[in-house]
Amino acid sequence: MKKFYLPIIFIAAWHIAGAQQEPQYTQFMFNKLAYNPAYAGSFESPTLVAIYRNQWMGLDGAPKTQVLSYNQSAAGNRVGIGGHILRNTIGITRTLTFNVDYAYRVPMRRGYLSVGLQPSIRQMYQDWTDPRLNPSQKFDITIPNEPKSKIIANVGLGIFYSGYKWFAGVASPRIINNSIDFADFGGELSREVRHLNAMGGLSFEVSKDITLTPQVLLKYVFNAPFDADVNVSALVKQKFYGGLTYRVGGDTNGAGESVDALIGLQATENLFLCLSYDIGFTRLRKYNNGSLEATVRWWFNPPAPEGTEIETPSRPW
Repeated sequence: MKKFYLPIIFIAAWHIAGAQQEPQYTQFMFNKLAYNPAYAGSFESPTLVAIYRNQWMGLDGAPKTQVLSYNQSAAGNRVGIGGHILRNTIGITRTLTFNVDYAYRVPMRRGYLSVGLQPSIRQMYQDWTDPRLNPSQKFDITIPNEPKSKIIANVGLGIFYSGYKWFAGVASPRIINNSIDFADFGGELSREVRHLNAMGGLSFEVSKDITLTPQVLLKYVFNAPFDADVNVSALVKQKFYGGLTYRVGGDTNGAGESVDALIGLQATENLFLCLSYDIGFTRLRKYNNGSLEATVRWWFNPPAPEGTEIETPSRPW
C-alpha cells in the first residue's frame, strides 16, 4: 500500500488540501531568498548557495528538493539582485521554478530597509503513466491518461530590515492564485495558494569566541494551520556551527512536527558546509527514516575575520 497509494496522497495534498504547497527547509537561515526577495543584497559578499533536501527518507514518492541561489548588493548597497532555481519532486509531480529577485534598499540609521520583488516562472510536470499508480477505476475522465505539463507565471513581494545584530522581514513569494489543474474534464480542482512568510532573528556574543543567534520562521497558508520553525544556533570561533530547530504543526496534538539538529563548518574563508537531520513526531514517522538536508555556501568576497556585515556584525545566520 505504501508503494502504490502514497503518491496519490501526496498529489492530493498538493492539489486539493489547503496546505503548504512550497517546499520547506530546515536550513532556512541559509535560504532566506526563497522566503523573501527583499533579502537580496543583505550580506556584503556575493553569495552562491546550493541546497539538497531528502524529506521522509525511505518513503516512496516523498519530497526531494534541490535549490541553487545567488545574490549580491549593487549600486553602493542601494540595490540587491539575485535569483534562484528550484527543482522539487513529490509523487508523480515535478516542478522547476526560476525566480529573479530584486530589492531596493533604503539606508536607515543602523541598518537597511529593503522592498523586494520576485517575478517567477514555474514549469509543472506530472507523469500519469507512472507504474506506481493503481487507480480504483480504470476509466475516469477526470484523471489524465498521459504525462501532463504546464507553465505558469507568478510574482512575489517582500519587506526586509537588516539592522545592527538583528533582522526581520515579511513576504508573500507567490501572490497570484494560478490554476494548477491537469484534468481534461470535470472543472477546476486546484489552484496555487497564497503563502505568507515572516522571519526574524537576533545575534549576540556570549563570549569572545561564541555568537548565539535565536531566530524564527513563521509560515501561514490561507485556510491551513499555522506553521513555524524556531531555531537557536551558535557559531564558535567563527568556524564551527551548530543549531537546534523545533518545528510546530503536524498531527501530534501539540507535540509539534519535528526536532532538527544542524552541524556546520566554515571550511575555508569562502566555503561553508552544513548538514541537518529532522526527527519527525507525526504519524508518518513509522514509515520513514527522517529527513536529511545539506547546504554548500560560497562567499565570493569573504569578510575579514572581524568583518562588518550588512545583516549582522557576526555571521548571516
